[in-house]
Amino acid sequence: MFIGHFGVAFGVKRAEPQIKLGTAVLATTFLDVAWPVLVATGIESVRIEPGATAFTPLVFERYPYSHSLALAAVWAALFAWVYRRRGGSPRAAAWLGAVVVSHWFLDLIVHAPDLPLVPGLDVRLGFGLWSSVPGTLVVEGLLFAGGLWLYLSATRARDRIGTWGLWGLVALLLASYAGAAAGPPPNVAAIVIADLVGTAITIVWAYWVDRHREAVVLS
Repeated sequence: MFIGHFGVAFGVKRAEPQIKLGTAVLATTFLDVAWPVLVATGIESVRIEPGATAFTPLVFERYPYSHSLALAAVWAALFAWVYRRRGGSPRAAAWLGAVVVSHWFLDLIVHAPDLPLVPGLDVRLGFGLWSSVPGTLVVEGLLFAGGLWLYLSATRARDRIGTWGLWGLVALLLASYAGAAAGPPPNVAAIVIADLVGTAITIVWAYWVDRHREAVVLS
């Protein structure tokens, strides 16, 4: 899953206004930040196989440390702990931990049976929605639209940057999603670079936009 994760990042702002959008984006993409680093170092592996699924040509051969359920829970706990150490509230930390681990469960919907439960245990899960392009687009689109609606209902723009910067971020995410679905990447190195650079840009942009929006008092 790709753009659906960002729906979670947008939506958590409604649950806990203290959470900055950039922090929420980092939380929802945290497993995918760890993954390309581990691929680049050879600890985890992926291959490109056009036609592997209808939606993506990526075959995730081994990623027990970034994408097993057990390690996702560990990363979530560490993320929440660091957030608390930096002065965040217990409630916000708990929500961010939930956002980190939500990544695994959303991936479970779309992936082929390749998501490990525990490193070293030969049990892999996945419901395989990527076998249907329309199904993938509908589910991810609804998640993204729902999360964006929650963010818009929980915040308002302080200035023009708060308005147009937000819609620019949405356009960037949609363009990135379209690009990812357009065709196979040239090689694994391109995947690693695009993932890290794209995520970094998105996080910085999200922090920038959020500084120009304020929470709405909900009745």
